Amino acid sequence: MKKKILVIDDDLNVRDYLVSLFKDNGYDVSIAGDVKEGLTVAKKNIPDLITLDIEMPGEWGPRFYRQLAQDPELKNIPVIVISGLSGHQYAVVKAVASLSKPFDREELLKIVNDTLN
Repeated sequence: MKKKILVIDDDLNVRDYLVSLFKDNGYDVSIAGDVKEGLTVAKKNIPDLITLDIEMPGEWGPRFYRQLAQDPELKNIPVIVISGLSGHQYAVVKAVASLSKPFDREELLKIVNDTLN
């Protein structure tokens, strides 16, 4: 069965790029444009991994992570932070990795593969 990745990012270009990248590498991908939608999609699909932008309209990524951590079904899902915000590596301390935009696709894929396999 394919592993499922949830991409949470308000930037359509980044979202489309990540979806293509992950699908091309054999993953099932769902998307969300903000924190609220991210939680809804996560509860519905229970992804194996989440990529999370920090700076989004409405609520910030760390708030999503706190809500995720409080949900018994979702709290063990690994999160990779992908952000253009400086200092983002401190935003979600339990993230498996924090990458800066623009990120290196090979590095991201390696982290995803290492985390999911």
